[in-house]
Amino acid sequence: MSAQPLFTVPILSTDKTTSGTVVCTTPSPGVYILTFTSPPDNRLVTSFCQSIILALDILEFSYPHGVVITTSGIQKFFSNGLDLEHASNTEGFFPNSMYALFKRLLTYPMPTVALVNGHAFAGGFMLAMYHDYRIFNPTRGFLCLNELDLGVPLKPAMSSIFRQKLTPQVYKAMVLEAKRFSGKDALDSGIVDGLGGMEEVMKFVEERALTQRSKTGVYGLLKGEMFRETVGYLEGHEREEKRDKETLRKDDERREVGRKRVAEWENNASKAKL
Repeated sequence: MSAQPLFTVPILSTDKTTSGTVVCTTPSPGVYILTFTSPPDNRLVTSFCQSIILALDILEFSYPHGVVITTSGIQKFFSNGLDLEHASNTEGFFPNSMYALFKRLLTYPMPTVALVNGHAFAGGFMLAMYHDYRIFNPTRGFLCLNELDLGVPLKPAMSSIFRQKLTPQVYKAMVLEAKRFSGKDALDSGIVDGLGGMEEVMKFVEERALTQRSKTGVYGLLKGEMFRETVGYLEGHEREEKRDKETLRKDDERREVGRKRVAEWENNASKAKL
């Protein structure tokens, strides 16, 4: 398998120094491997997302179409998810970087395969889920949406991709129990399409003839229609943010009314005992 890079996109830190890379190699015609390495754990920050988007653009517009495999150059982590401080304090992060990357993958005009070689938590799990296929390391790592443990709600575009691609039972365990899925669990639950490493991914690509699937030019369009609901959430970030704020406002009102009702009930119950 070729180790000579086809091209390299730097991942820049906030002071514009290189903090990581996205390296593209091509082990066989039409097969492109994007290996992202952003220590310590491939957090989804602006520079990370934008560098992968650029790498996807380069492949679409400068090379013959085929299949794109993404994986991590860090053994322990595929991606450890969002940097919550960065996401909260960086204007436009969600629509312009993270959701832009998610949409790019979801509607990409070539098949995409995530080789999940280590842990994929929260946003990292979402990143894998936005690919067309997933092959997971059978001996290292867990897949987990741990927002329940973190006390962080899921936004519509974060949740809908799981709802559209998985069964209700798996979705429930994932969201409401923050279940950690091992390789076997993930395969049994239909979260991943296979277990293994690069050898298994290459066999998977060959068996499904994935390098040929984009030849007619409608592959991305078909995916966009298949996942219309999620595309709508990705594109409608501002609309959904307004809706969420209104939901929170109504919930505050509900709690205030509920507290008053409980206080009134307690007061009446106390009088009834006298």
